[in-house]
Amino acid sequence: MQEPVLSPDLIAAHGLKPDEYQRILDILGRAPTFTELGIFSAMWNEHCSYKSSKVHLRTLPTTGPQVICGPGENAGVVDIGDGQAVIFKMESHNHPSYIEPYQGAATGVGGILRDVFTMGARPIAAMNSLSFGAVSHWKTRQLVHGVVEGVGGYGNAFGVPTVGGEVRFHPAYNGNCLVNAFAAGLADTDKIFYSTASGIGMPVVYLGAKTGRDGVGGATMASAEFDETIEEKRPTVQVGDPFTEKRLLEACLELMASGAVISIQDMGAAGLTCSAVEMGDKGGLGITLNLDRVPQREPGMTAYEMMLSESQERMLMVLRPEKEAEAKAIFDKWDLDFAVVGETTADDRFLILHGNEVRADLPLSQLSSQAPEYNRPWVTPPAPAPLGNVPEVDAIDALRALIGSVNYASKHWVYEQYDAQVMADTIRAPGLGAGIVRVHGTGKALAFTSDVTPRYVKANPVEGGKQAVAEAFRNLIAVGAKPLATTDNLNFGNPEKPEIMGQFVGAIQGIGAACMALDTPIVSGNVSLYNETDGQPILPTPTICAVGIIETLDRAILGPAQSGDTLLLLGETRGHLGQSALLAEMWNRAEGDAPPVDLVAEVAHGAFIREHHALTRACTDLSDGGLALAVFELAAAAERGAEITVTGTATLFGEDQARYLIATSPAQAATLQQAATAAGLPMTEVGRIGGTTFRLGDSAAPMADLLALYRGAFAAALA
Repeated sequence: MQEPVLSPDLIAAHGLKPDEYQRILDILGRAPTFTELGIFSAMWNEHCSYKSSKVHLRTLPTTGPQVICGPGENAGVVDIGDGQAVIFKMESHNHPSYIEPYQGAATGVGGILRDVFTMGARPIAAMNSLSFGAVSHWKTRQLVHGVVEGVGGYGNAFGVPTVGGEVRFHPAYNGNCLVNAFAAGLADTDKIFYSTASGIGMPVVYLGAKTGRDGVGGATMASAEFDETIEEKRPTVQVGDPFTEKRLLEACLELMASGAVISIQDMGAAGLTCSAVEMGDKGGLGITLNLDRVPQREPGMTAYEMMLSESQERMLMVLRPEKEAEAKAIFDKWDLDFAVVGETTADDRFLILHGNEVRADLPLSQLSSQAPEYNRPWVTPPAPAPLGNVPEVDAIDALRALIGSVNYASKHWVYEQYDAQVMADTIRAPGLGAGIVRVHGTGKALAFTSDVTPRYVKANPVEGGKQAVAEAFRNLIAVGAKPLATTDNLNFGNPEKPEIMGQFVGAIQGIGAACMALDTPIVSGNVSLYNETDGQPILPTPTICAVGIIETLDRAILGPAQSGDTLLLLGETRGHLGQSALLAEMWNRAEGDAPPVDLVAEVAHGAFIREHHALTRACTDLSDGGLALAVFELAAAAERGAEITVTGTATLFGEDQARYLIATSPAQAATLQQAATAAGLPMTEVGRIGGTTFRLGDSAAPMADLLALYRGAFAAALA
């Protein structure tokens, strides 16, 4: 087969700028082959190389006594005591999900599960953070249905509980939805597997499903903006099979227990190329691959197609040669492909053979660790419009505006499509705050949450970045967990635009400051850039997922509140309405600054809640919608009414940070207030739980009517 001529248009179609292509020419001393061009394109694109973000990511705190392995591996590893570790990561599948919602979301779930179990962990929890355009947009309903069905279809069939997440809507996502998938697993600390190849002449083994043409060029597509040619990109979306992935999980865990594995890497973005290069580069070794040995499900595949295919449910492993027969028997038992496709070499060489010909011969180290790295120009984004007059409103009317919107209505239509109880260790399912999963066979549990407020980040990237971490921290504290560490998914527009790059830099600064102060290092993550369509960027959306430990189950704060419970507010209320949910939902206004985040107060208030968990029946943090929405959600979970004695729009709906709402018995409420006074912390009684009416100051409505609105609004708009 004659290779294509490497024209400037073909080079540009591979996402390579002229200076980057010149760099390739300088490295090789010749023009690349077509396959080599594809390999460089895959390894040097934004999605795989992080070339626009590495310089800033290095400023994040990534270490601590609890961290076993930070960024750089398939997932982060954190010690949870007793010789056990939690392994977790979040990744995006944004562009594929917009093009093909079901498969894009499904393979996003599949990919993040492989990141976890390729390190030797059995997955125990999944979450997702989803951002869609305006409900009125012609594509939103299709995207919501397809993505939700894809998440549920893959996760449910694989058999992992989906225990949390978030769903938001904003016109900025009309042309580019966000699908961020999280997974966590458990492993023994002495049985963790890494991707660093070692040993010369060791067999390189292909594991799992066969290779097809689906997903070819997917990583490059994910590193570019969308335009009118979007439908032409449909073939770059992968197709997933959760039942094959379940068999792959069991086969891999059995293989790891056999002692056959030297190193292992899942085939995700850029498939065979990225997995082989990363294993070789980390080990300072070369890799030779013979593509004639690669299991294929389609005839006549070229070297280019095989190297860039993103077919799902595949792994690459460096094997102990004496264990080959035993390893193959395991994969034969699970009816999965097992093929020795290459070997490790002593030289810095990535050699690709196909049809008795050399299709690529490249210096391996130049493909990964020597990829381009940019410190792109950036400017501080312009300040938002100053906060104009916010009129006093009827409090119940304002609450109806919130709970009747798709952003703040109950998301049970979404999470009821996910299996939250599979594996039988879920203690707290979606819809009530952080999800909680028991560490099987122990008295411990892990808590998981996902948070970000994009309108805050757009208004003030630094404070918005801080707030995302602080809210995740509070969500864990509110269920009695000790926050351990975080993973991030940094979704932004085109980094070549200084204002977008300024959003990214500011958010990183805020995230770093908060993670340092709250002792929640970033141990893994993903950067998704070029989330734009026809030049219109998404809202900056740096999603933060946090994981916490509940040392013993009697420390968990589970609720629900009970009739007669006193409601206490911990934290100071100043009535911050800038960028608030009230402004957005009642008047479609995005004005004012993001609320400032006091990290010292966050630490102090979190410690107080944890110390006094035994006096707390139910707890929630205050964020979007302020006190009014927090009280309503606590009352809704209890199937009770409530009465709030404080008044004023700013007091009820302001979004000041570092605040918690506590429900407890009147006797324990007095004890808590005394303890807060002794600690010098602001705590006030704001009302009580009970009755069939929901009252905010002088305004009231039957709780049954509000619950009907809250529980029906999402389905009414989208189902």
